[in-house]
Amino acid sequence: MKSAEQCREALQKLASRMAELSPADREAYFGNRTMSVTIPDLGVTFGTRLGTGDEPVREIGPGEPPADIRLTANSDEVVSLSESPMNIARAWVAGKVKIDASMKDLFRLRKLL
Repeated sequence: MKSAEQCREALQKLASRMAELSPADREAYFGNRTMSVTIPDLGVTFGTRLGTGDEPVREIGPGEPPADIRLTANSDEVVSLSESPMNIARAWVAGKVKIDASMKDLFRLRKLL
């Protein structure tokens, strides 16, 4: 099991990929969309805003509104996805990652993962 800090850093690495897109592309793909990742084995949820490309990943507290794109995965899978993001489809098919998002957001998510 990975630590909460290792997971936050892994998610920050994924979110930092947004900076590789031009500001116009970031706005077109994600606008003001939010993403959260719940890590059940650690009992923590992290979130960020995708459109800026530089917003930090932070812990989400109870009572905050749900994110537009919500993922659920154990800590080992979160760190693994940051190291090899193209495996998200395999992880999803294998039931290791749960994704709750609109179809449009799923297509947008491909740019990030």
